[in-house]
Amino acid sequence: MRLYLLFFVLAALATIAAAWTKEDHEIFDLVSAVEATEGKGTTFYSWLDIPSTATLAQINKAYRKKSILLHPDKNPGVKGIHERFARLGVVGTILRNTEGRKRYDFFYKNGVPKWRGTGYYYARFRPGLGTVLVFLTLITSGLQYLVQRLNYSRDLERVERIIRDARLAAWGQKMVPLEGKRKVKVNLGGAPRIDDNGNYVSGKTIEMVVEGDNVYILDESGDLHLLDASSAIPPAITHTWFLAFVSSTFSRLTSRTPSQESEDSSDSAEQEDGAETEDLSDTPRSGSITPSGASEGGETTFRPTRLPTTKAGGRRRKAVKRR
Repeated sequence: MRLYLLFFVLAALATIAAAWTKEDHEIFDLVSAVEATEGKGTTFYSWLDIPSTATLAQINKAYRKKSILLHPDKNPGVKGIHERFARLGVVGTILRNTEGRKRYDFFYKNGVPKWRGTGYYYARFRPGLGTVLVFLTLITSGLQYLVQRLNYSRDLERVERIIRDARLAAWGQKMVPLEGKRKVKVNLGGAPRIDDNGNYVSGKTIEMVVEGDNVYILDESGDLHLLDASSAIPPAITHTWFLAFVSSTFSRLTSRTPSQESEDSSDSAEQEDGAETEDLSDTPRSGSITPSGASEGGETTFRPTRLPTTKAGGRRRKAVKRR
């Protein structure tokens, strides 16, 4: 019943909003502009200082008098005087026109509607790209949070059902707690099947252990995992896609600490220094001169000794000692 009532109200509002014409929207804008410049509650009649029952002659006389007072030549340097003068001309045109005055009198007596149609507000407050993106982000994040709440409620119900079924299988119909551990199988639903032993299983099952009031899930490795309300993931605004994206991006940017960066810089600097200068004077090589002047084969030979290579002029050059 409430749904039908809500639908009826929305349909009535849509019908009323669709009834406003372009001329009506112009009157709405003009009424707001007059109140903004001339004072709250100012009407077309009060601005011209005439009654709402004024005749056409009275309107023309009041318009001429007001136009002289608001003429830009009479008010040099007054801020917004040109806009007010132009607005006065539009007001005079509406009141001198029979149909225009009839439409204005309707809103004058009944009040300007607060809701003036979606097209009216969109045409005057057309959102930019940034506003649209923010709106879509809020809408999608809100819907995602709503889905999280629905999933959380469903998961809680499922956990409670599994715990109840496990206790029922372990304790029996009377649900009297028994001492010790009891291993049971709980049906999680699904299509019927035949297990490895050829037994008919009504659906997907899971092995569980009931110990006192605690119910555990028994995995394939034999480990026990407590099953309770905390097993369901609660909804959180931080789990929505936009905030999760911002959080992950910030974490990646701040994952490298200044100390790690300094250590990496020092290590790379040491590697560069070691690559520029290589000292091979103390490295023994086959057939090289020993400190006593004898070679390893017992014969005395004279071969050039390798000296440290130095970097000169941007290129490696080998210094050789000639004898």
